[in-house]
Amino acid sequence: MSVLSALSVSRSPAAAFAILGMYWGSFAAFIPQVKQGLGASDDTFGLLLLGTALGLVSAMWMAPRLDRRLGARAMPTAALLLACAFLLPGLAPSTVLFFAAMVVVGAASGLTDVVMNARVSELEASHARPLMNANHGMFSAAYAVGAVLAGLSREAGVPPVLHFACLAVLPILALRLLTVPTVAAPAADPAAGGMPWGTVLIAGSVVLMAFLSEAAVESWSALHVERTLGGSAAEGALGPAMLGLTMAVGRFSGQAVSTRFRETAVITWAALVAATGAIIAATAPTPAIAYAGFGILGLGVSVIGPIGIALAGRLVPPSFRTEAISKAAVIGFCGFFLAPTGMGLISEHFGLRVAFGAIALVLLCVPPAAAILVRRGA
Repeated sequence: MSVLSALSVSRSPAAAFAILGMYWGSFAAFIPQVKQGLGASDDTFGLLLLGTALGLVSAMWMAPRLDRRLGARAMPTAALLLACAFLLPGLAPSTVLFFAAMVVVGAASGLTDVVMNARVSELEASHARPLMNANHGMFSAAYAVGAVLAGLSREAGVPPVLHFACLAVLPILALRLLTVPTVAAPAADPAAGGMPWGTVLIAGSVVLMAFLSEAAVESWSALHVERTLGGSAAEGALGPAMLGLTMAVGRFSGQAVSTRFRETAVITWAALVAATGAIIAATAPTPAIAYAGFGILGLGVSVIGPIGIALAGRLVPPSFRTEAISKAAVIGFCGFFLAPTGMGLISEHFGLRVAFGAIALVLLCVPPAAAILVRRGA
């Protein structure tokens, strides 16, 4: 199935992926300005970003229940909550209120993430074709656009709250497109047993390593370019923009690749490519070389998370699909606990070069996890 065909089939969740990407890309580009405004050190700011992870994980545990209750209204509701939540960080006058704002942002993002991934998984089951990479590609493409637009806003002196207020037009215009009926899950088959936790945990660990690496670049690439390499605000914004752009290319390409090769083989090779990119970014002498590293990392890591989530939904009985996706996503988004804190602590004591080198080591743990999934029937 081509990328355009896949996006046509899944246009409703694809719109949600695009909206979420625009918001997170914009936020990544505003991070240096937000950090400076709070006057926080690297390790303190890393701890503040844990608010996002706390909100994400809390929302993801509740998301399956909310999804069932809201039905067709789940995606538009999540998108509107997202638009309101992203107004808060730019209004926070203190570190405590900023942390609370990030909890709200994480909760809205987590609800949106689980609901839109569940809709894609339902469509994959009904059409018997992979759709996850194309939809995650929409997130990455929108992420790159959001980062560039936010970089231009920073250069023009536009405050974060005004930028995010303008972005709220997107979910409002897309409300009708986002309102789609859900597919009722079949009743649980007693013969199938309970939730296959082993499979969910391994698939979730693959998502965790991918999202940890992605979150590290999202949160710290602009600072690496501006502080370590002496780049301007616009040049710093190109760090997360390059990640989003190459992840979009990788995911759209992965849509075709995943139909021709075993998915576990794809994520194994992708992890090796991404680790190479992390090393290049860590050792870069100039912003241009750092962009190349972020780009190579983005190409590699782009397909790992979507495939991990897809496997979590595919390798369990249909009655457990949404629950398995939610649990794998919870495990995966724990990367948002580890990335901000780990990168901040390592950067504070050893510098951002060493911090990005540590990301390469994390990515090298993906191939062994993929080998375990092969033995479980992936």
